[in-house]
Amino acid sequence: MKIPVYLFILSLALSPESACGLQNLFKPVSFGGLGGSVSRKTKALEDELLSAISNEGSRLANSESVASLIGRLKSQNPTPEPAIAPRVYGRWRLLYTNNADTSSPIQRSAVNAQKYSIYQDIIVNDNTSQLQVNQVVKFSDSVALSVDALASTAAYPLEELTERKSGTTFGLSILGVSLVGKEAEPDPERPNSRISFVFDEGNFDFGSFRIPYPVPFRLPLLRDAVKGWIDITYLSERLRIARGNKGTTFVLLKENDNIA
Repeated sequence: MKIPVYLFILSLALSPESACGLQNLFKPVSFGGLGGSVSRKTKALEDELLSAISNEGSRLANSESVASLIGRLKSQNPTPEPAIAPRVYGRWRLLYTNNADTSSPIQRSAVNAQKYSIYQDIIVNDNTSQLQVNQVVKFSDSVALSVDALASTAAYPLEELTERKSGTTFGLSILGVSLVGKEAEPDPERPNSRISFVFDEGNFDFGSFRIPYPVPFRLPLLRDAVKGWIDITYLSERLRIARGNKGTTFVLLKENDNIA
């Protein structure tokens, strides 16, 4: 039985876009550094990583060579405080995610559907001045699914996103198994690397009309279960590597700084 690709969104408590022209990226406030330029050695590692991912032939894999390159790049991160650095904002395309034990069957099935582009948009909503991390699956030029999440960083704090609880409802985890305890704590050696989020709204966009996504993200009973975070472990002008609250690693490529 094939699992519909759009259901992937619920498993990204990401893994990690207000696409489809609903929000625009306006100049964000940032307290982080601009980030240094990438050295030739680091750029060569980026190129090697992109090549290794391409050779996998799938966005979902457990590649030792990819994991090794990711580890080497983490130690050469050119951007301090990446979660609040100006270069973090914009549209990012998902290139690769590992098959963590905590990933759901939905995620494993959906990410393998190479014909659909999957994006993550990190934006500031120009109507609310609220940081958002939005997931977008593009089925075609005119059809997309966007699931928007309110987000929180030191630059854009959101009171709701304080310490996360268990992430379960009636003992069931809606978005998969999240890390807990020390594994879930931010790395003190990497300040301002975490973006916390809570899924808030979803829509199928067919160009001329939209259909709401049938998940009650704002229902108080479910609210804590749809919260998560991403830790940015590497950020350059073109690549972002992140670890989600389920322990999954993501590699994303910068598409645009501005989202129309």
